[in-house]
Parts: sequence; structure tokens; C-alpha cells
Amino acid sequence: MSTAAAAASQPPLSEPARLINTFIAPGSTFADIRRNQSWWAPWVLMSIVSLAFVFVMGQKIGFDQIMRNEIAKKPAQMEQFEKLSPEQRARQMEVGAKITSYFSYATPVFSLVGGLIVAGVLLAVFNFGAGAEVTFKQSLAIVMYGFLPFLIHALLGIVSLTVGVDPEGFNVRNPVATNPAYFMNPLEHKFLYGLLTAVDVFSIWVIVLLGIGYSSVSKLKRSTAILIVAACFLVYKLASSALSAL
Repeated sequence: MSTAAAAASQPPLSEPARLINTFIAPGSTFADIRRNQSWWAPWVLMSIVSLAFVFVMGQKIGFDQIMRNEIAKKPAQMEQFEKLSPEQRARQMEVGAKITSYFSYATPVFSLVGGLIVAGVLLAVFNFGAGAEVTFKQSLAIVMYGFLPFLIHALLGIVSLTVGVDPEGFNVRNPVATNPAYFMNPLEHKFLYGLLTAVDVFSIWVIVLLGIGYSSVSKLKRSTAILIVAACFLVYKLASSALSAL
């Protein structure tokens, strides 16, 4: 049976069913996207959990400490910071902490913009590079549902913060031990550190889900779609790691 025929024969799914099936029967969720390209439910759910993570992070770590940790990762910036007078350092930390908090609480907006960009890039790759016939609405829905494992990642982050972590060792960019880079010093071997963040349980999970999604709404084989998504992710990580190393 073709993908289109399978989607047509499948009973329509409610939004709660699509959310749940993303984790236990992803094929049915992504097949249903051919019928309904709604994407708001996973985005709203991820936004709520991400805001909860930001709130707990602010309570347990503090945005001023997060700012200090980020400055410590950049030796040149740290050197300039230490040359300031105590009053100037205090003022800079106060402003930096506020900006950090504003950007952190704007996570849902950034996730929406990021989802739109990823959906657009993958749409172009699959349609022009692989001959798929995916619409932008389908692509956006696939991306939003495919990103749902990051919801669990955020929940693990909340648990980790609640149990207790070293505030000075907290890395807001890699808060949970789900990849080898978590156990490395981000100041050493920056390129390798960036690459190893890609070997992440949740990133791999998302890659597989996205591959299943694009396969479900096109005629591409599932393995082919997963490889295409993995290749795009690898190119992104290579580029971002190289820039970080520079």
C-alpha cells in the first residue's frame, strides 16, 4: 500500500493522539499530517516546558551566574572583563543578567523561528534535491512534531536542576549528560567539542523522527529520508563547530 493510500485509510487522529503517537507510533502521526498540517500543539507544549526549565534555571542557578559562566568560556572577553573596575563589572553583570533572562524567556519565539528555518531548509533539500513533493505546511508540522523529544530533554534538565548542580559548572548550552561533550571542557578542543554535541541521544532521536516524517508524506524510502536529514545535521554541526573553534 502506498503512503498516500495508508494515510487515507487511517482514521483521523486528535491532537493528543498525534502528540502521544509521536513517541510510540510516529508513523501514524506523520501519516496524519497529509490530512491535517496543524503544528501548533507540539510548539505550545514545548514552549510551556521550556519556560518551566528557564524558570527553574533562574531560581537554581541565577541569570547572573549563567552570564559569568558564559564569559568564562571566552578568554578574550574574560580578560577585558577583569580589567574593568568593580563598579563597571557589577553594572555589566547586572545588564548582562537582564539580557540573558529576556532572551531565555523568549525561547518559544526562537523555537518558532528556528522551526520555520529548519522546515524551509529541509523542504528545499527534499523537494529540489530528492524530488519529494512536500508542502511548507507539511514540512513545518513534521519539524514541530519531530522536535518533541527535546521536550523530554528539557524535563530532564528541570530534574537535574532540582536535584542540584554546581552553579559554576553549569553549561546552559549543554545542561544534560546526553552526549559525550557534556563531560569535556568546552574551552579545550572546541571543534571536537562541537562535533561531540551532535552525538546526542535526543538529536539522533529527532533525526530519525524527521526522516520518518518526510518519508511519510512523500514517496521516499524511510532510510533515505533519515540519511538526508542526518547529512543536513552533520553539515550544520561541522560548520557551527568550525566557527566556534575560530
